[in-house]
Amino acid sequence: MTPPTTAVPAVDAGAPPSPAAQAPGAGTRPDGVPTPTPAGPVAGGLLVLVGMLLVALNLRAAITSLGALLDEVRDGLALSGALAGFVTTLPAVAFAVFGALTPRLVRRHSPARVLVVAMIILAAGQLVRVATGSALVFILGSALALAGIAVANVLLPLLVKQYFPHRIGLVTGAYSMTLTVGATVAAAAAVPVAHLFGTWRAGLAVWAGLALVALLPWVPLALRARAARRAAPPAAVVPRPSRIRPGRTRLGWAMAVYFGTQSLGAYAIMGWLAQLFRDAGYRPQDAGLLLAGVTALGVPIALLMPTLAGRLRTLHPLVLTLSTAMALAYVGMAVAPHDGALLWVVLLAVGQSAFPMILATIGLRARTTEGTVALSAFSQSVGYLIAALGPLLVGILYGTTGGWTVPIGFLLVALAVQTGAGMVIARPRYIEDEV
Repeated sequence: MTPPTTAVPAVDAGAPPSPAAQAPGAGTRPDGVPTPTPAGPVAGGLLVLVGMLLVALNLRAAITSLGALLDEVRDGLALSGALAGFVTTLPAVAFAVFGALTPRLVRRHSPARVLVVAMIILAAGQLVRVATGSALVFILGSALALAGIAVANVLLPLLVKQYFPHRIGLVTGAYSMTLTVGATVAAAAAVPVAHLFGTWRAGLAVWAGLALVALLPWVPLALRARAARRAAPPAAVVPRPSRIRPGRTRLGWAMAVYFGTQSLGAYAIMGWLAQLFRDAGYRPQDAGLLLAGVTALGVPIALLMPTLAGRLRTLHPLVLTLSTAMALAYVGMAVAPHDGALLWVVLLAVGQSAFPMILATIGLRARTTEGTVALSAFSQSVGYLIAALGPLLVGILYGTTGGWTVPIGFLLVALAVQTGAGMVIARPRYIEDEV
């Protein structure tokens, strides 16, 4: 693996630093855009890392806290079954729609400034949905909060590439692990907080404070980026590189399909695994613990997997290993869901580490920040649309057949598609070379 370098200073994505900021030895890309000169942590790298981890804590908290309190919310707002179902599929749809807009925002504003606004929107959306008695306003507030998350989802791989180009695996692993911790803590704490204050609204509102804390590191970084852009002499302004469209490339679609089918399986597991174990004879609380075990075991794996991906010359062995783990878990749950439950939980945790791996791969399959944000937005936007089908189709198949054989068969087919796409993205290549 290439020796680590230090972080680059905060600048607008796609906009070059001024000549004064170019130290001796700073290079120029073929498209004429100067490459940023590495700088020490005091120049922004450490602050960026802290900011990224704080943002990552927020990326699932608003979702898992709602999942934990969904029954209380349904009763409090008189949500119909259809509306409650729509609320559970809203995250994937919002991630797809709003994530697709992120590259346009980054072309006009610095990533730091965009993240400040995203965290404000996330906090505002969470406060709106707990301050209303209207089901419609609750859904709109949730959509607003999810818009902030969607933008941050796309920006984090860009920031890893921009500030930590030779530590992509390590930094991606750190924020992936933090994301998992945030999701787990929010799911576990939402109900106790609601009981403490006597209302489900408190169990959801508390996470707005976490979003406001997350924006604090990005305020000075946004101001610094704005000052750098204003201070840049006219001679430093060069044409931006041509727009990258991953949807016109084989790599872009392979990344989107892999991201989508992996997330489809993950969403289905999160939504239905506890029910599967209850049907197998486990008590409700034990089935919930088995589901929590998948998340808990995934925390250390999320830290290690991106680093491993960054060290490998080709991802073929990793893709096949993760797919094999998932396949064994699916087959095991169909054949012996009760007796082998602990083994299936371990295999699921291993197989679902495909998520941090694909996040790291976004940075590994782009040469530039422009390519990274374009690939991130396309992969996640298309991917989350695919993922939204997972819980829905599994629920339909389960309700129709009354068992788990057919739903698990569907997940195995999705896994086969995921593995095929993984074979395409496993070979070292770059999105810019296919445009």
